Amino acid sequence: MEPVRFGILGNAKIARTQVIPALKQSPYCTPVAIASRNKESSQAAALEMGLEQAFGGYDELLADPDIEAVYIPLPNHLHLPYCLRALSAGKHVLCEKPIGLDTEQVETLISAQKKHGLVLQEAFMVRVHPQWLRVKELIQQGAIGDVRTVNITFSYYNRDPQNVRNQPGIGGGALLDVGCYGSYLSRFVFDDEPLRVVSLMEQDSDFGVDCLTSALMEFPKGQAFFSCGTQLVPTQKASIQGTKGRIEIEIPFNPYAEQPARLWLDDGSRLGNQAAEKILLDPVNQYRLQADQFALAVRQGTPPAVSLEDSLANAKVLDAIIRSAQSNSWQNI
Repeated sequence: MEPVRFGILGNAKIARTQVIPALKQSPYCTPVAIASRNKESSQAAALEMGLEQAFGGYDELLADPDIEAVYIPLPNHLHLPYCLRALSAGKHVLCEKPIGLDTEQVETLISAQKKHGLVLQEAFMVRVHPQWLRVKELIQQGAIGDVRTVNITFSYYNRDPQNVRNQPGIGGGALLDVGCYGSYLSRFVFDDEPLRVVSLMEQDSDFGVDCLTSALMEFPKGQAFFSCGTQLVPTQKASIQGTKGRIEIEIPFNPYAEQPARLWLDDGSRLGNQAAEKILLDPVNQYRLQADQFALAVRQGTPPAVSLEDSLANAKVLDAIIRSAQSNSWQNI
């Protein structure tokens, strides 16, 4: 299979440290170019990452006919316009989450994707990691009985005023940055959509973005809770409770590529994890797996790992969480 030739829109840290190296590892992808707002920055990044071309503007890269697909790690408010520009330029698109700031933006992207007939995918890399596929398999096998609750925490500490996560008006804040994982994976575990949500959002008085958000989601057959924060000790936790057992994921979102991922399956017969079975999964790079599957969708027409319908459903939950915090009330999805 001929590798998909990728261009990178933006010099974001995640592109340099995770996605470009993963594209280079994939036999199905070849990253060839990067664009930044100025040529010097893109030239330095191209030299660092071993890319063939550097562009001094995003539209210049999109105009290159040799580039087949683009990865977009731009600030959140630029996801919609550059997804649309890329599709119009005939490029397949892998876009960082959130692919749109709200439901309306995702609906616009769905219409554009149907018009152009290209692959457009939100980059929820966790969706392809074997640890989450194993979690789903254990649930389907009845290993923990009926799933009743999901509890998720995702936090880090960042008070840099120049960081895009701390800037209002461009999609900054905890919910859109890491809270989206809580809603996405709760939906993945229940294999269903929540009926309603209630939430709390604490705004940082200096930055004007949410620095701490918690949400409770009512599903048809259970409940899910997540909290996310940008001014807390770095923490990642995920626990799924059923009628007969519990699954705990050691590092649910950013497991180390060079180490085995670890799950615990606990029947609750002894407290303190004393009865838990440790499940080890071979080390993998989830960004490499994401790249592989995206390229197969481009070349062979296989379904993207994250469908736009899935992205739309998640955006509806995030919108309801924001409405709930603003109204101090339960909100239907």
